[in-house]
Amino acid sequence: MVHGYVPTHNAGAELTIHAMLRHLTGLGSAVDVLLSRPHPDVVDASVVDGVRVHPYLNNGDPIRFIEGPNRPDVIIAHLENQPRACALGDVYGIPVVHVLHNTHDFSKHCLRRGPAALAAFNTVWMAKDYEAWLLNQGIDPLPFPRLVVRPAVHPEDYATTPGKAITLINLWDGKGGELFWRLAKRLPNRQFLGVLGAYGEQVIHADRPNVELVAHQSPTRMRDNVYGRTRVLLMPSDYESYGRTSIEAACSGIPTIAHPTPGLLEALGDAGTFVDRNDVDGWVAALSRLNTPKGWALASRKAKARAAELTPTADLDRFADAMEGVTRRGLARVG
Repeated sequence: MVHGYVPTHNAGAELTIHAMLRHLTGLGSAVDVLLSRPHPDVVDASVVDGVRVHPYLNNGDPIRFIEGPNRPDVIIAHLENQPRACALGDVYGIPVVHVLHNTHDFSKHCLRRGPAALAAFNTVWMAKDYEAWLLNQGIDPLPFPRLVVRPAVHPEDYATTPGKAITLINLWDGKGGELFWRLAKRLPNRQFLGVLGAYGEQVIHADRPNVELVAHQSPTRMRDNVYGRTRVLLMPSDYESYGRTSIEAACSGIPTIAHPTPGLLEALGDAGTFVDRNDVDGWVAALSRLNTPKGWALASRKAKARAAELTPTADLDRFADAMEGVTRRGLARVG
């Protein structure tokens, strides 16, 4: 149960859950995605990489689906749909799996209230944050299995020859939209590329000759339209639970300069260049260092090595095994 899905809604959480569901279909599972928001481009059911996607009709969609011939073995709770997924799981006796993308209180309280047959976190730091919060709530021991499934980035989907631009993906200020324009003003001889995001109010300033803006991109167009034009990726986000675009860029050896959020620190490790998002001079200096052949080549090698370290198959296989366990336990209870 999701509010938006690829290829019309391509934020990190949706790309992540799609990779998880696509992996399940590749192993023989039947996966149906129910949208909880209408979208003008999603009016008929479709199949995306083996995942069946159903458009929003009205608030009765999940109930009709559960009570119909395709009653699911498992419900996956995702972002704003967590409370309703939990309620349906409780009423109909269907196991609920929580796929968790952030550490916001909303998701924590949903997991606390349950039910939860499994919790899948996108990072180690986030799993520890939830565990500490739940223990502080007096939930000890934690009553559900849990695992870490890092956002899956397949190098073959993104690897290309880097371009020349300094790129920000999503011009919402929470992602660094204002800083992007300040840097473009400070570095008038450098080429900047701004990619409109899937959410958030986009920061658009008056045209600058060294800035090009492009529309929100589907996953299949990111390689050619974004990474094939990018030399350095900017991620001055005030919050990132992971930051998968940094790893997408790393598949092509594109270095990332990032604000040191816990997620980006975990994702990039020593392959990242970290600068506080409020330190404009620090970002200018970092871009200058990466503008030298030696500086960029070293950072590029580290980035590509980090992408190779994060091959997603093992995480996805662990998730598939855990889902099989949830299904078996659920069927045993029904039997």
